[in-house]
Amino acid sequence: MNPDAQATYAALDAWIDQHFDEQVEFLQQLVRVPTDTPPGNNAPHAEAVAELLAAFGFEAERHAVPPEAVRDYGLQSLTNLIVRRPYGDGGRTIALNAHGDVVPPGEGWTRDPYGAEVEDGRMYGRATAVSKSDFATFTWAVRALEAVARPARGAVELHFTYDEEFGGLLGPGWLLEQGLTRPDLMIAAGFSYEVVTAHNGCLQMEITVHGKMAHAAVPHTGVDALQAATALMAALYAENGKYRSVRSQVAGIDHPYLNIGRIEGGTNTNVVPGKVVLKIDRRMIPEEDPAEVEASLRAVIAQAVQQFNEDGGYGAEDAVRVDIRRLLLARAMTPLPGNAPLVDAIQQHGEAVFGARPPAVGTPLYTDVRLYVEHGIPGVIYGAGPRSVLESHAKRADERIELHDLRRATQVVARSLADLLA
Repeated sequence: MNPDAQATYAALDAWIDQHFDEQVEFLQQLVRVPTDTPPGNNAPHAEAVAELLAAFGFEAERHAVPPEAVRDYGLQSLTNLIVRRPYGDGGRTIALNAHGDVVPPGEGWTRDPYGAEVEDGRMYGRATAVSKSDFATFTWAVRALEAVARPARGAVELHFTYDEEFGGLLGPGWLLEQGLTRPDLMIAAGFSYEVVTAHNGCLQMEITVHGKMAHAAVPHTGVDALQAATALMAALYAENGKYRSVRSQVAGIDHPYLNIGRIEGGTNTNVVPGKVVLKIDRRMIPEEDPAEVEASLRAVIAQAVQQFNEDGGYGAEDAVRVDIRRLLLARAMTPLPGNAPLVDAIQQHGEAVFGARPPAVGTPLYTDVRLYVEHGIPGVIYGAGPRSVLESHAKRADERIELHDLRRATQVVARSLADLLA
């Protein structure tokens, strides 16, 4: 290895070590500003981040999404941030993207979900792992790069966005559609030691089952929407069982699956339910066609409702009917040929810093990285996280980040940027 390059890597590592307490404090301040989505009132967090970045000379462009578009999307406020760090003519522009929106904490926490408590080398709190940690990873990697490597060409952009939980269309999708950015390469927030080059797609749908409300004392005068929904759920779960035989060829991804994540219905204990709403999540492997998947699900739903009506002897006037609304269509991420420099750099430095070469794999999750890839921008997913997503408790109680992993991931990203901009 080039001795000068090795000296640069050592100096980058040392700078990050020397400023690590400051990085931890930065992350704590981010975690302590809630960004539950829903409801998605996330502009205040973006403003707080912009002010923190300004303290060390990073000017954050505030790109507020129009309020009407935000409301139509089901959120309350949304401001995306871009920090541009140009170094000179020529060279690549590399974007580093992390999202600040998170699912609500839920139950079961043993610590304050917004306390950012540090205990035994871990920080606990919602978004410590996914993905406010990588606000810190990417920011400190760039600070180290500029303090030590001082690149003379290319540029880095920090993209901090706020609607990954809703699909990313008003985050990276909006920035790209508005022509506000066009990087050559991008790295998105990670959640494990792996370099993720592909991920599943996701189709989310809302199914409203309409029956006929009635008094529970005379149930025969109504049509039980919950009973119909039960038959429908049985059909969907049976379909889910078939997916186990559909295998992906992408390492790290197994098979499609379906989840019924939310059920709402009924008006009171003594009333036959007249309406029930189901929300389903269908994960699609990269080999699947989203249009075919949606058409197949709609056919399963239609067949289940038809069978319920026939078994119940319901005529046209009393028949159960359903309305189906697509909530989200997130296409799978597939690798672009141009991502090789990213993969090579991160694997090289991951091995040097962690002592083991991180594998390049797919993940069954879906992310907003796909939106960059759909615009022809090669990207990978890499950042602070444990050996597996499960260890981070992401989207569960007591989410946490190992501070040692935060430090090391920052060093890997800083080293990789130095190579990519050399």
